[in-house]
Amino acid sequence: MATKKKKMKMMTLDQMKDKDIGKIGTADRDKYEFDLRMEVLGEMIKSVRKERKLTQEQLGELIGVQKSQISKLERSAKNVTIETILKVFNALKANIKFSVQMNDSEFKVA
Repeated sequence: MATKKKKMKMMTLDQMKDKDIGKIGTADRDKYEFDLRMEVLGEMIKSVRKERKLTQEQLGELIGVQKSQISKLERSAKNVTIETILKVFNALKANIKFSVQMNDSEFKVA
């Protein structure tokens, strides 16, 4: 009895994202990419904090917030102001660089 082998279609990660989340530029894809960047930023803050041998409480004291706020920030930085992020990295004595990308869509001032 012969068995049929089923071929698996190979896809790149970007192709999988396009299929499952949506193409680049769609609302769902933009939200996914934003959430992912904010999660990575939170992980970076946690990593630098630990490298500096600070507790969440100590970092909170340095920037004037509660330990719980640092904990939330390390899980995801999406509900935090740029000012707070700058305070955190300043307290950690770490440099941060921002990149601003302009979309090619038409820009109007009303």
